[in-house]
Formats: sequence, structure tokens, C-alpha cells
Amino acid sequence: MNAPGQFTASPLPTRDPSQDSPASPMVGDHAIVIGAGMGGLAAAGSLAGHFRRVTVLERDELPLEVSPRPGVPQSRHLHGLLDGGLRALCAIFPGFDHDLIAAGAVPYRVGLDRRDELPGYDPFPQRDLGWVTYTMSRPLVEGILRQRVMRLPNVTLQQRCRVLDIVAAEDGSVAGVTYETTQGAELTVPADLVVDASARGKLTPALLRATGRPLPELTTIGIDMKYATAIFAIPKRPPSWKVAVTYSDMPANSRSGYVMPIEGGRWIVLLTERHGGPLPPDIDGFLALARQLRTTTIYEAIKNAKPLDKVHRSVLPESSWLHYERLADLPRGLLLIGDAICRFNPIHGQGMTVATKEAASLGMLLRNRAGEEDPLAGLAAAFLADVKPVIAAAWSMAAVPDFAHPETRGERPADIRTSLRFRATLNRVASRDPEIHKLMLEVRQFIKPESALREPEIARRLEAEMAEA
Repeated sequence: MNAPGQFTASPLPTRDPSQDSPASPMVGDHAIVIGAGMGGLAAAGSLAGHFRRVTVLERDELPLEVSPRPGVPQSRHLHGLLDGGLRALCAIFPGFDHDLIAAGAVPYRVGLDRRDELPGYDPFPQRDLGWVTYTMSRPLVEGILRQRVMRLPNVTLQQRCRVLDIVAAEDGSVAGVTYETTQGAELTVPADLVVDASARGKLTPALLRATGRPLPELTTIGIDMKYATAIFAIPKRPPSWKVAVTYSDMPANSRSGYVMPIEGGRWIVLLTERHGGPLPPDIDGFLALARQLRTTTIYEAIKNAKPLDKVHRSVLPESSWLHYERLADLPRGLLLIGDAICRFNPIHGQGMTVATKEAASLGMLLRNRAGEEDPLAGLAAAFLADVKPVIAAAWSMAAVPDFAHPETRGERPADIRTSLRFRATLNRVASRDPEIHKLMLEVRQFIKPESALREPEIARRLEAEMAEA
């Protein structure tokens, strides 16, 4: 077995995923993706079947093995690929779930192998809801995805290059990008389509200013989220659960804890706090913080476990959503994906899933437009309209608990009290009814849309429960 932190993914099949479906007409010659994170790599997979060439430009030197990289400092923290995101990746790269299993991802039965502790339910009823999903480290899932992309014959992954500008043509449309090599040379590469998948999201606003266009409106939620992660060896006699989450009792306290198994017989443990002081930098302080959670479940699990790494800490002051969907005149040949559009509160585990679902939507959109005379005309507006419901659902699901804390900054939704009551009512009904429990998790896992909870029969039941409360 490899040492912890040095896992190498199993060899992957060499077939081109585009062979799994009938070939579609090309919509362009060259597409460029800026950024080789989850959103950028998934987008490259969707673009590969519709452009003769796809180039992914990445600032980092990309590791050959599965390991964190400098450009994604948060990769050392716990990440969740929700089931909707996994299904999106499997749609782009058939068999992706099997690749994860071969590389060591840990399966767990949804609803049964997870201990959820929230006020009033310690734990929430555990029952088998009929499907299996997987937990793994962020470097593992990104490494597997990167390997799949690199095996596509018409995709080039260019690392150690910094994109300086998205280049505009005289008519204001996108003509390509200019990037800088490690030797300091500046190169301009033409493209029919540029996808901004950069984490910093500064390139598109610069292009809009350069072409005299307005900037998008920005919505923020000031969460002041502090989080710390540590890795432990799973004990020889582990608890009965595979995954455990202890939720805070806001507004009384804002500390939460998460334990998930990852490849290599390890636990990744995340502790979070809102609006508080700095989190402890060492294992002793980490254990002391775990002991201050609302229950002792996580502390008891890790107090005698062997730590395998130092404590890693991060701070996210705010969630942010750039409303590009509201702009009437985005440059032709430009798309955005992932963090370049919306950055979510990380404790809700939505970022990777939303980005991969956006990439899958892009593939479907290109497939449907491939036979049109000008398939790139209006593509940005169509794409942003298509992915808005997914972004809005994720934003809403995060905003309700975020605004439960009185110190959270931002414009509180007018119906926040009703939304909090609805959430509490849904939990109460789901605790008694396996079918509602399953539906609730299908929505939270992005398998079904949020509207599924508003179906007439479900809505009537929840409204009656709220009236009785």
C-alpha cells in the first residue's frame, strides 16, 4: 500500500468517451478552457465532442500523482461530491464512478451509513434509502478527472502558464486569450470559444470593461466561515457509522463537525465556526474544539485516533454570486463556469457538484445546437439560463441556514422565517417517513430539483404539519 497522501490512481481505459454516443456535428474549431479545476476539466470533457481542438490552460504545475496542488489551497479540506455531481461526471465520462472505486473511493449507503446529528435528532433516523454514493479526497476526484481529460485525443492540457487576458476582436466578441509562459514569453492563441473556469474570476470582468460593457450585479452573504481540517487513521475498531455530521444549534452556537472516510484507510475531519475567532493550529487545539461540539460523537471517535497530517485552516468571509445571467450583452464566444460565476459556502459541499452539473448542461446544449447554422450565437445566454436553476437552488439551500445566524451579513430574504420553519418541518416529517426522507436527500444531493418538494401532495402535507406545529 502507498503511504498516506501518496496514492496513485489505477490505470484508466484508453477509449474516448465520445465513442459512447453517436458523433455530433462540430460547432467550432478551437475551444480554450481557463483553469484545470473541477469545473474546467469537466467543461473540457463536454467540449471535446463538439470542437476539433480543446486546450486547457492551467497556472499550476499539475501533479502526476494524487496530491494537493498550490492553486487549490482548499483542496486539503473536506470536499463532497454530491450524487448529482457524480452522475453529471458519469454522463460526461462513462464509467467515472468505477474509476473512483478502483482508486480507493469509499462507498456508503445513503441514509444508513451516515450519522446526522441535528438539534432534536441525535441522531436523525438511519435507514437504507436505496442508493450508494462515495467519499474521497478532493485531490483524488480531481486527479481521476484530470487523467480522463488527458486521454481525450483532441484535448491538450497546457500547465505552468498564466492567462493574462481574454482577447476581444474589433466587434467586441472573443477572439482568444493571451497567456504567459514560465520563461516570461507572452503568447496569443485564437479560439472560437473561451470558457472562464478560473477560481479568481477576474478575467471576464476585465474583458467586459475593455469592451465597454457593464459589470454583473453581485450578491454576497457575509458568513465569516472559519474551518479547520485534520486527517486521522481510521481505528481498527471504527464506529458503526461511516460518515458523521454534528450540526450546530444556531444561533446559540455555530460550531459544526464532519467526519468522512477517504482513500487509504483515513478519516478527513472538518470543524467549522462562523463569526468567531481563529481556529486552533495544532492537533491538541483541534481535539479541544471537537470536544466543544454540541455532541461528543466526533470527539469520541478521533480522540485516540492517530493524526496523519498537520491541521490546515482556511477562512471564507463571504459567499458570492456574480449575476452574469442578468447581462443583456455578453461577448460572443465567452462562457463562465464554476467559481467564476458563484462561490458557495464550503460547508454545504455544493461547489464541485454545481460546477460538474454546469459542464454536463453545456454538453447537452452544444449537442442540441450542433445542427444550427450558427450554434455559437446566443450560446452564453442560453447556457446561463439553463444553469440558473441549479445555482439558485444551491444558493437558496445554503442561504437559509446561513441567515439563521444573527451576525450573517447581507440582505435577508423576506421569507427567511418561513423558510426556516419549512426546513424544520421537512426534517420533522422526514424523520417519520422514509419516502419523504429519501426525497429530501435526493433534492439536497441534486438528483431531483428543489421543486420536487413543492409537488401538490408533498406541499399539502408539509403545510398541514406547519399549521399543527
